[in-house]
Amino acid sequence: MALPIMAKATAVWLVDNTTLTFRQISDFCGLHELEVTGIADGEVGQGIKGFDPITNNQLTAEEIRKGEDDPKHKLQLKYNPAAEGEQKRRGPRYTPLSKRQDRPAAILWLAKFQPELSDSQISRLVGTTKPTIRSIRERTHWNIANIQPIDPVALGLCRQTELDAAVAKATTKAEREGKMISDEERMKLVSTEQSLSMEPEARLPSSISGLENFTLTESDTPEENNKKNLLADADSFFNLPKSGGDDKDKQP
Repeated sequence: MALPIMAKATAVWLVDNTTLTFRQISDFCGLHELEVTGIADGEVGQGIKGFDPITNNQLTAEEIRKGEDDPKHKLQLKYNPAAEGEQKRRGPRYTPLSKRQDRPAAILWLAKFQPELSDSQISRLVGTTKPTIRSIRERTHWNIANIQPIDPVALGLCRQTELDAAVAKATTKAEREGKMISDEERMKLVSTEQSLSMEPEARLPSSISGLENFTLTESDTPEENNKKNLLADADSFFNLPKSGGDDKDKQP
């Protein structure tokens, strides 16, 4: 149900200038009945000037008379064509002042790790404008050199469920349009829960113990020889003689 503007001030005016019941006023203004009782007793709304709903095109005098004659009558807000569709208006979500400085970092993270998201999706997730997103995508933002990508969920700008839903929607749209998605990009399209359950990627060994006896032979292929050259370089790098310590720690 639509509510009048300045609901509490309107309730103050109706209490002072009509004989409507507290229930009728509370239903019309969206207040609790005890709150309207407090207004009548002077305990609530002290210092609030009454707001006339008749002169401000919210109620008609005839509607008020109907309510005064019938205590069960519910007041109807006067139709205002200018307010049509006002409740359905959507835009970027509100971001607290303390977190607005974190939005560029979140946008950069989304643009880098979730490139399938559209500008409108990022705008809804982070609460920013499309020109800002475009400047970060094109690296023309005035502070782009100092922006580091940070997960918007970690920054508290959106929820993980919202991010996963946006990614899933973008994935479905890409598949419906027949866009080819590489394996690397597909890894980026999964949710956090799915990525945590995946097998870890193969990485270079942190230790080369047992590989120092590799020797190059003529029978090896060029690829094997290149691999052994790299291992030999790594072996010489990690076995540099130390400048101090016990004699047993020194390399011969």
